[in-house]
Amino acid sequence: MSGGAGGDDQPSLIEYPSDFPLKIMGHTRPGFAQAIVAVVKKHAPDFDEATLTMRASKQGKYLSLTCVIRATSRQQLDALYLELSDHPMVVMAL
Repeated sequence: MSGGAGGDDQPSLIEYPSDFPLKIMGHTRPGFAQAIVAVVKKHAPDFDEATLTMRASKQGKYLSLTCVIRATSRQQLDALYLELSDHPMVVMAL
């Protein structure tokens, strides 16, 4: 490994495979959870929908989903976060 000054060459702080929680927030609307599960399963086919947790904001305007996936690589997580961030129903993905 080179002693470069950062960028994408930095070693990952996560050991793979690893259980990794994703928190996805969007406006409360029909189909939001189903759309997000479809994206998550595209990148983590073994994701168990039964483990999905949902929490509405106090006024009910936003819905937060937590999905715990079995992360297998940094590339998998990067691709998943990129697709979630670009999704029109997603406000934020952490």
